[in-house]
Amino acid sequence: MKILAFSFVVLSFSVFGISCDSRTEAEKIVDAANDAYGGALYEKTAITFDFRGTHYSIVKTPTAFEYSREFTDSTGQVVDVLNNAGFTRKVNGVLIDTLTEERIGAFSRSVNSVAYFAFLPYGLNDAAAIKTYLGKTTIKGKEYHQVKVTFQAEGGGDHFEDEFLYWFGVDDSHMDYMAYSYHTDGGGVRMRDVRATRELGGIRFQDYNNLKAANKETPLDSMQALYETGSLVKLSEINLENIRTSAISQK
Repeated sequence: MKILAFSFVVLSFSVFGISCDSRTEAEKIVDAANDAYGGALYEKTAITFDFRGTHYSIVKTPTAFEYSREFTDSTGQVVDVLNNAGFTRKVNGVLIDTLTEERIGAFSRSVNSVAYFAFLPYGLNDAAAIKTYLGKTTIKGKEYHQVKVTFQAEGGGDHFEDEFLYWFGVDDSHMDYMAYSYHTDGGGVRMRDVRATRELGGIRFQDYNNLKAANKETPLDSMQALYETGSLVKLSEINLENIRTSAISQK
C-alpha cells in the first residue's frame, strides 16, 4: 500500500510538471526562436543601425520603449522619437508642435515598422499578437514550423488587420522566411527570405530580400508555393548597416 501511495505521488507530480506548461505549440515555437536570436538580451540592449540613409536607435524593455530616427532632408536635420509618451519631431533642434494627427500617425507607423522588423522574432510575443500553428512544411529541403500571426484590435496598432506568416527551422529555430499582407497604400502581399545574418552582442540580426507577387490580391498562404516556383519578383533589399549594440544601464 505504501508503494502504491508513493507511486501515486510521483505520478501526480509528473503529470503536474507536464501540464503546468500552458503554452500553445505556436507559443513554444516562437519562444524557442526568441531564445535562438538573443532572448532576454533584447530587453537589456540598446541597438543602433542605419537603414536606407536613416539612423535608428531602438530601446525596448518589458515596461518601456523608445525608438528614434535621424536624417537630413530639405528642412534640415530631423530627429523623430516614438516612446511611451507619444511621438515628437525636432528639426535643427527645434520641437515641431504644429504636426497634424494624420502626420503624427504616419510618422509613428513608419518608425515603429522599422523597429518591429529589426527586432523580429522578439516582437511576436507582444500582448496583442495571436499566434496559430499551421504545421510543418519544407522549403529547399529544410523542414520548418509555420506560424501565423494576427493581432487583436485592442493594442494591435493602427494596422491590426495585417496578417503574417513565419517559417521557423525545426532543428535550429531560425526564422529564414516571412510573408505578410497589408492594407495601407492600396494593400498588397510580400515575402522575405534571409540573405545575410550576423551576431552582435549576443543578438542575431538578419538582412532580407523583399519579394512581391504579381497580383496584390494573392492569398497569403499561396506565397510559399509562388516562392518555390520562382514566381515572386524581387522588389528591394532590407539591409541593416553599421549595427551597434550596448548594454542598457540598469537602475
